[in-house]
Amino acid sequence: MLSSSSKVIGAAALSSLIGKDQALAGDIIPGGVGTPGLPSLPHFAPKAKRVIYLFMAGGPSHIDTFDYKPDLRKIHGKELPESSLQGQRLSTMTSGQKSFPCVAPMFKFKRYGQHGTWVSEILPKVSEIVDDITIIKSLYTEAINHDPAITFINTGVQQPGKASLGSWISYGLGSPNQDLPAYVVMISRGPGQKQGLYSRLWGSGFLPSKHQGVKMRSSSEPVLYLKNPNGIDRSMRRRMLDRLAQINEEQFGQFGDPETRTRIAQYELAFRMQASVPNLMDLSDEPKDTFELYGPDSKKPGTFARNCVLARRMAERGVPFIQLFQRGWDQHGSLPKLLRGQCNSIDHAAAGLVKDLKRRGMLDDTLVIWGGEFGRTIYSQGKLSKNNHGRDHHGRCFTMWMAGAGIKEGFEYGKTDSHCYNIVENPVPIRNFNATILHLLGIDHNRFTYRHQGLDQRITGVEETHVLKDILA
Repeated sequence: MLSSSSKVIGAAALSSLIGKDQALAGDIIPGGVGTPGLPSLPHFAPKAKRVIYLFMAGGPSHIDTFDYKPDLRKIHGKELPESSLQGQRLSTMTSGQKSFPCVAPMFKFKRYGQHGTWVSEILPKVSEIVDDITIIKSLYTEAINHDPAITFINTGVQQPGKASLGSWISYGLGSPNQDLPAYVVMISRGPGQKQGLYSRLWGSGFLPSKHQGVKMRSSSEPVLYLKNPNGIDRSMRRRMLDRLAQINEEQFGQFGDPETRTRIAQYELAFRMQASVPNLMDLSDEPKDTFELYGPDSKKPGTFARNCVLARRMAERGVPFIQLFQRGWDQHGSLPKLLRGQCNSIDHAAAGLVKDLKRRGMLDDTLVIWGGEFGRTIYSQGKLSKNNHGRDHHGRCFTMWMAGAGIKEGFEYGKTDSHCYNIVENPVPIRNFNATILHLLGIDHNRFTYRHQGLDQRITGVEETHVLKDILA
């Protein structure tokens, strides 16, 4: 009697803890179309239906790409003044340096577009879309090293264990497509140094595990363990899943653990993906002008350009959050060569993605984001040299750009000082940036919470946070 009653009481208690909204978020929409989010979302009419997040892992140099000041040439080789350093925290790679000589960009800059936006010569294709994007030059982060910084911008905190932005969006808004995950991740490599990327960056943390990002690979098996083993055909797999669902439902009836329902949903999604993923990854139906738009690398599996084409195909199919990680932006040495190579590997495709979405009428409701976890220092890491210098991590200011759904076109926001070292106008903390992304999706970040460990968790944390309304169209 005690054993049976404890299960009933435990299930009732658990049901009250997870709440009605969270219980409904794990169900399948009747009629077999998509998976729902929370019944209370969106809070208001969204501008964006989906997000394509182009994440440049390693920290692109804002100084050498978008945040150009002509006077930087005049201070090349001169010592960075103490008034700029202001006793700020430095990484261990330059904290012991005795000298901090400034390094002007090694590349030419020109003005482009109707507003005369400065763009480096190493981004010739992106320069063609400056009238479609907003460039934010005043982001800053609390972290100084890669892992905490990339964790912070993706999850809202520097420590591992929290839910990623894509998982939050999957949990809150669901997906109109039941045959593909609501959150997809793809990774490519550039020619520079390659920091590790960990699956927790797209993990679901304390949210139900069905909301974690699904990593798509460039190999013959895009999703691991999706194929049936030898000797197992689709009809046999279907019978196995039906029986597993019965066993899991019995377990749910006994214990009421919502992860049991999540497990059922994941099995079913994997079964549907066996048919949908091969069709998604097959680009044979793309016309010739698609590959011309994204550049020659778009025909090569595993490249950033190829992933951009796939991202557009996923967006067409209704995937709400698509994140492309490009590794190799950590130029501590040989920056002129490595940064040029990195930009060359993403320039054509990033611009092509925006152009492609625009010509298809999808840019109006697709939010495109480009940037990394922090910027780079104006001073040289190590000895100053013409072709072999590097730049250290810099979280005090960095640049990202956004395009599409509800974002101003041809706009620049924020300003740094004459050394591109400190922010002097419109500082943008990470939490405000993430709040703006949610806002464009119709979500009020203050009301978007998940009860965990006695707290109402939020992707934007508990500090004062506001939406960047100045960049909204």
